[in-house]
Amino acid sequence: MADERARHFRRLRRLRRSARRWSVLAGGLGGAAAVLTPYAGLGLPDAAWAGAAGSAVAFAAWRWIDLRALAAAPPPPALDPAQAAARSRARLVAAVERLPVGPGVLAEVRRVRSRLALRGTAAGEAWARLDRASLTLAGMAGRLSGLAEPAVQEATEADHSLRELAWRVASIERALRLDRQGPLAEVHATLTAQLESGVDAYERLVVAAAGYLAEDTRPATEHPAAARLTEATDLLHGVAAALAELRPTAPLRTR
Repeated sequence: MADERARHFRRLRRLRRSARRWSVLAGGLGGAAAVLTPYAGLGLPDAAWAGAAGSAVAFAAWRWIDLRALAAAPPPPALDPAQAAARSRARLVAAVERLPVGPGVLAEVRRVRSRLALRGTAAGEAWARLDRASLTLAGMAGRLSGLAEPAVQEATEADHSLRELAWRVASIERALRLDRQGPLAEVHATLTAQLESGVDAYERLVVAAAGYLAEDTRPATEHPAAARLTEATDLLHGVAAALAELRPTAPLRTR
């Protein structure tokens, strides 16, 4: 979306061009009516010329009135560069999201950007582990139903909480570089330990979800597809043996 200031001046330019066009048209039609009416006398064509000229004059007058009113209004203030960049970024994100693969691409870009922002901090490795575990759980979420649904919801809430904790740890660590002897060191150590233990618990949950999915989908007997394939193979062997028995043997040659 363009900023209001640019839109104001664009509308002003359009009104000025429109007023000039209608003024030229009104002058041409008015001159033609003034010349042709006395030349050929009054008639139906002269009424058409006069009506067209009057309409053009009215349109030109309205355009000049609108132009003066708009020119007299103060233009909107200039858009802040940060706001302009944010609007351009939002417009680009909206265009990408309309693509079939847009949401996945944007999610991956955000994930990589966050990982780069936390690189070099104590939360960087925990964030990478959390990313791997969350991607693994997302691949299984569609098949975790029934008794596993509350665990999936809990994992989603824990994911958001752990990511917020990781950003808090990184922020405190950057502030800690300015004062290593203050109370922030103890707070940073405590939060880092909480983050590590939370990521460990999340990974254990993902492993448990994978185990649940494996046990839930493992059949007690042979897989039905394998059983049908075995039956089809036996049937083909039987048909081949029957065809071999029905084939006539070649008669023996006598001298």
